[in-house]
Amino acid sequence: MPKQDRISQQNGYQAPAVHKAFQLLRTVAEAPHGLRLVELADRLGYSRSTTHGLVHALLREKALILGDDAHELFLGPTVADLAFADWRYGKVNRLAQPILNEIRDRTGATVFLGARIRTRVMITASAEAVESLKISAPMGTTLPLFAGAVWKVILAQETQESILQLVSEKGLPRFTSKTITDVENYLAELEQIRAQGYATDDEEYISGVWAVAVAVNNKRGLPLAIWVVGISSDMSSEKFSQIAEIATIAAKDLRLRLKEAMESRSRSTEPKPEDLQYVPPGKDGNALSSASP
Repeated sequence: MPKQDRISQQNGYQAPAVHKAFQLLRTVAEAPHGLRLVELADRLGYSRSTTHGLVHALLREKALILGDDAHELFLGPTVADLAFADWRYGKVNRLAQPILNEIRDRTGATVFLGARIRTRVMITASAEAVESLKISAPMGTTLPLFAGAVWKVILAQETQESILQLVSEKGLPRFTSKTITDVENYLAELEQIRAQGYATDDEEYISGVWAVAVAVNNKRGLPLAIWVVGISSDMSSEKFSQIAEIATIAAKDLRLRLKEAMESRSRSTEPKPEDLQYVPPGKDGNALSSASP
């Protein structure tokens, strides 16, 4: 039994305030939209005064943040900082950043790396497009279940049974008029993604925005994915394929580098600094200027 558990049992102290705070954070994380204080209290079954006190304490610590209307609550940057302070995720980001930068430079679009945490995907690193009209989001931003290309490529790794269970519990939400909300069509889309190795999203999550996503298929840690995002006005199926090829090669390279890093640690030796430098396979130095948002 871990030392912390033995101490907790010996003392008999259950830290109810801590338990309530984590229940509150979990409820906010799993909500498909920002929650107001009253709605949050109702979902938790807490009094409004208790919920108010917890919320303000978590706001001070930046574990929660307020949305644009100053009433809706979302997870804050502290959650991401804690989740990825562990050396493994710090190393993932260090290894991934030059790869993301390279994808951005070759496609002209914003690139994200994210990890699946229960029913959310959290952005852990990014490389923003240099154009003034671009897509951007800070580290720690989360995408709800079934949102766009990134969730398609992640769910394509799951069994049909587990997917149907999620659909039964959560339902297929409609984000835009182009969102796939029919279960059979969604399953068929996932089957196509398994065959081609990448997912696309043409205004299915956010109107006017496209995305291409690939799974890293890492063997350890939280499931990771890379997705490229841009403005839909200058996009075509040919460009989707070009960007998917670039992202797929990069994801494979990241997977190999993560494997090497883990094996290096298991041998109690850290990789040399030069081993962490990214040399893109088959780099020709040309950007896909036509794919720039």
